[in-house]
Amino acid sequence: MRTFLATVGLCLLVFTTSHQAQTPDALARALQKRYQGISDFSADFVQVYRGGVLKTQSREEGKVSVKKPGRMRWTYVKPERKEFVSDGTKVYSYIPLDQRVIVSPVPPANEATTPALFLAGNGDIVRDFTPAAAEPAVPGTVAVKLTPRKNDPEFEYLVVSMDPKTLQIRALSTLDRQGGQSTLTFTNLQENTGISDKEFVFRVPRGVDVITNGQRN
Repeated sequence: MRTFLATVGLCLLVFTTSHQAQTPDALARALQKRYQGISDFSADFVQVYRGGVLKTQSREEGKVSVKKPGRMRWTYVKPERKEFVSDGTKVYSYIPLDQRVIVSPVPPANEATTPALFLAGNGDIVRDFTPAAAEPAVPGTVAVKLTPRKNDPEFEYLVVSMDPKTLQIRALSTLDRQGGQSTLTFTNLQENTGISDKEFVFRVPRGVDVITNGQRN
């Protein structure tokens, strides 16, 4: 669950600005300015994971919606259906094949990892990360590498790849502490469309086990 929060929390960092930033420091400042102006976004995504302790590789597809502060819905549709939903207070993880829903609290800001702070709308790219030049994950884009200023238990750094003219996000890559790299590539991105809070209400399906704080209800 913490790894999932770390991955999706990062997605609130970097959604578009028309400012042309040249240096990594300037780009980080531009991203933070744009981040402050984003209240919600939705997109289609492809997530590719490579490496890690078990040297695995996977490719998944789905749709994501996020609304600050702290609301999100990730719906994976290929190759396996999964749902991860946060209503701002609780996070629900549902994999139909497992026939169970895991319920966890959204970490408070003083206990959260750096990425999770962004889920609460409390993150600051310039304050929390050291920017550096990076190779983009998508051809034709520009990228910045962001390394947490304080040690994070989930990931070592992230690389944001963006359109060189608009700085709209195209991909977000993270390197975790097990040596695995996860890359989220976004298409059909829409921002500030006024997504309803109802989008982030999770209804527990009938007949599934519900596990809260490690205990079956």
